[in-house]
Amino acid sequence: MPSVSTEAPVTAGASAAPSASLTPGEQLTPGGPGYRRMSLALFAAGIATFALLYSTQALLPAISTDFGVTAGQASWTVSAATGALALFVLPLSALSERFGRRTLMTASLAVAVVVGLLVPFAPNLEWLVALRAVQGAALAGLPASAMAFLAEEVRPKALVAAIGLFVAGNSIGGMSGRILTGWVAQAWGWRVGLAVVGLLAAACALVFRAMLPKARNFTSRTLSPGALAKTVRGHLSDPLLLRLYAIGGLFMTVFGAVYTVIGYRLVAEPFSLPQGVVGSVFVVYLVGTVSSAAAGRLVGRLGRRGALYLAVGTTTAGLLLSLADTLAAVLLGLVLITAGFFAGHAVASSSVSRTAKSGRAQASALYQSSYYLGSSAGGTLGAIAFHAGGWAATVALGLLAVLGVVSITLYGSRCARVERRRVLAGH
Repeated sequence: MPSVSTEAPVTAGASAAPSASLTPGEQLTPGGPGYRRMSLALFAAGIATFALLYSTQALLPAISTDFGVTAGQASWTVSAATGALALFVLPLSALSERFGRRTLMTASLAVAVVVGLLVPFAPNLEWLVALRAVQGAALAGLPASAMAFLAEEVRPKALVAAIGLFVAGNSIGGMSGRILTGWVAQAWGWRVGLAVVGLLAAACALVFRAMLPKARNFTSRTLSPGALAKTVRGHLSDPLLLRLYAIGGLFMTVFGAVYTVIGYRLVAEPFSLPQGVVGSVFVVYLVGTVSSAAAGRLVGRLGRRGALYLAVGTTTAGLLLSLADTLAAVLLGLVLITAGFFAGHAVASSSVSRTAKSGRAQASALYQSSYYLGSSAGGTLGAIAFHAGGWAATVALGLLAVLGVVSITLYGSRCARVERRRVLAGH
């Protein structure tokens, strides 16, 4: 059986010590004890990441009332966190090449939890936004490092499923954080709700550290800004990677806009729901858990582009359905939007890991940057659109982003056909 090198891709360093080779069988495989421990650890990390990152989203109406600010101003408590994550994910992914994925993920999660326990004590909106920005910067060490860890430690055929489980943890975290904050805020206020999320994330951090197995295919690299810049330029010159980055960002623009604004819509007429019930609406995140975990099977049956088309169609149907003024229709619309988003995200993010033959941490970091910039843009623009034209304007923004995904995917299909004809003609 041929061997594969244990050396990590050259992404941020110039040299590394030689290491022994591993056979493909020594990588983590579904059903093995190491794979189960890894899955549980990264599932817990995914829960903590999304629970902390979006902890204020379900509380925006309460924060607006308490501080006397508009929806657009309050939305910065979400956008500051996701924007800071987008800015710091690339430099922190470079640090993971030197200090290891496991070490950086642990440190990032620890800092984010500590800040999360301080957030409830913010005296005003400015302090709240600042602390959330620090929290987002700390969380930047998790997503790209996790993707790189999986790409190095899991057999290629199991990679989509493994990343799907990590994304499923994101959906559970997003759901549980919002439900907890909603009901706790209704009884004791939004500050106590944020404190509860901080404690949940602390528990997940302990599980993550205890269960994550040591890396077997990672080799430390000496940090080199020049090598990092060269790697980044290489990724940004790859047309397929650029398309995947844009797809991730556009999908997240839809998701960020919808879930930043939905609380404002549901507490207003004709729904007039209390804060606890609004938080419970986020139980639809469970649909995302299923759709992201099933992404591997979708790709197997439909191919990557086929799976993306299905995700786009599902998201579009959800956006249109949510325009109705009945609670049942709005909830079903949220279910479809969530299912489509998480499936599309799992397919696009795993495609990045498969496409990048070197510098996987930086390739994933660039995807995460685009993804969370999309979240920041969607949250802020969605709130502005809602203030200007109501829910219909927010939906229009989402449909525009979906149209972008369709255009990019169609262009990718055309490029693939042209390349196949060129190869055939060469033979």
